[in-house]
Amino acid sequence: MQAKNGIQEMECCSLESDWIYFHPDASGRIIHVGPNQVKVLKLTETENNSSQYQISEDFVILANRENKNENLFTVTASGRVVKKSFHLLDDDPEQETFKIVDYEDELDLLSVVAVTQIDAEGKAHLDFHCNEYGTLLKSIPLVESWDVTYSHEVYFDRDLVLHIEQKPNRVFSCYVYQMVCDTGEEEETINRSY
Repeated sequence: MQAKNGIQEMECCSLESDWIYFHPDASGRIIHVGPNQVKVLKLTETENNSSQYQISEDFVILANRENKNENLFTVTASGRVVKKSFHLLDDDPEQETFKIVDYEDELDLLSVVAVTQIDAEGKAHLDFHCNEYGTLLKSIPLVESWDVTYSHEVYFDRDLVLHIEQKPNRVFSCYVYQMVCDTGEEEETINRSY
């Protein structure tokens, strides 16, 4: 058996490395996560040779970003215009960055935590995507701020979301979200405990 397109590279420039693993839904697919995209890949037989397989994209989830490659102009004392150009890293905290990707088997959903650092405070939201097509189904903003210097874990099971944050000196905060349906419309009620 040979792996056509077997080497996967995430086209990104970031301080943190991307990660890749087999999808836990037992579909044989592969999840490849970078700072600004989640690729769900599938392994299929090639058309002309059943002993050869290829890796192709099933779907891609992209971060919601603005193109912030900046061109700055400076005018020297003599009146000459100098252009400075620089590119931000793909995991720049001021841009939406994927931090956690998980799979909920009972609801067949992919959950993705995306974080954006705004001034000194980070804001995160938990997005639920269709596991089959990658379509965004629901986005839930997390009320608490998200400090990227702390360790975070987010767990999702049916109607409960747990966000555990480890602060300095082994101080932990636990935020509990419970989702409820009310008269046919989805509404989130937030229960917080520390």
